[in-house]
Amino acid sequence: MTELFPALPYADWRPTRDTLHRFLQIVGKVRLAASPRRNHWWNVPLHLTGRGLTTRPMSVDGARAFCVDLDLLDHRLDLTTADGGRWSFPLTDRSVAAFHADLTAGLAALGVDVALADPRPFDLPDHDRPFAQDTEHATYDPAAVTRYWRILGQVNLLLEEFAGRYSGKTSPVHHFWHTFDLALTRFSDRVVEHGAGTDPVTREAYSREVVSVGFWFGDPTTPEPAFYSYTAPEPAGVEQAPLHPAAARWQEQNGSHLAVLSYDDARATAFPRATVLDFYESAYRAGAARAGWPVEDLSCHSGVTDPVRRAEHERLLRAEHDLAVASDRGNTG
Repeated sequence: MTELFPALPYADWRPTRDTLHRFLQIVGKVRLAASPRRNHWWNVPLHLTGRGLTTRPMSVDGARAFCVDLDLLDHRLDLTTADGGRWSFPLTDRSVAAFHADLTAGLAALGVDVALADPRPFDLPDHDRPFAQDTEHATYDPAAVTRYWRILGQVNLLLEEFAGRYSGKTSPVHHFWHTFDLALTRFSDRVVEHGAGTDPVTREAYSREVVSVGFWFGDPTTPEPAFYSYTAPEPAGVEQAPLHPAAARWQEQNGSHLAVLSYDDARATAFPRATVLDFYESAYRAGAARAGWPVEDLSCHSGVTDPVRRAEHERLLRAEHDLAVASDRGNTG
């Protein structure tokens, strides 16, 4: 099972990660400029394909569709239009400045008139430097990017399965290019009243109560890949709730708390998929129950809302949970 979750220590691929992150931000800002707005900014993130990532079809004028795809197996960018136009270039041997120039040239060559509102990194140390001037970030290790892609694919499957266990409003599985994480969010129907000083991006993203689960690849603050969950607004005492498996922990961050299970701790268990799903479930229940959500009413076992089959799925999930817990106790005993 560990082959499904290949090792990818943060320090080993950080230079490549930093370059790729900026590539994704450029593509993501194209998506932001050329997509109709949706609730909670669901129009903005990237989605997975069978070979990498995609913006999905979009349009500047509402008529002529175009799409940007990142093939992370052949390591190419493909820019295509619905009327047959195509522009492609390799991802290797390029600085961020060169990537930006190639994509800009491709858009112009295909007659796609889209301009980035702010062509600089978002929330990164070099946020004041335009992409077009960034020749510093130019490392791209294809093997590391392929491992990143394989991890994305496996976590995507986990999140899709977890999504099927909830009958309320659930986001698609999103790859957020600004924070470089993969996430799924469950919503309640309660409106959140934000203070006057809250920025409009946050007000839209968190206009309803949420419990979000996901996976990130590490950053300077937390230099290890990890599965995570948080509840917003955070209910009192959530950080005191037990988490599964035993290796999971609550981590304080920016005045709130994240439930965290390190990637390597999950990989070390006998059944990593079951371990991660159990972690997500324990973190979700910790937040949702304390926020007063009708947890049992919103449950949807394996995508089934038919009450006749619900009992059968509940038995299967209990058996899977018991197996993961027993395995974790054996490895930590």
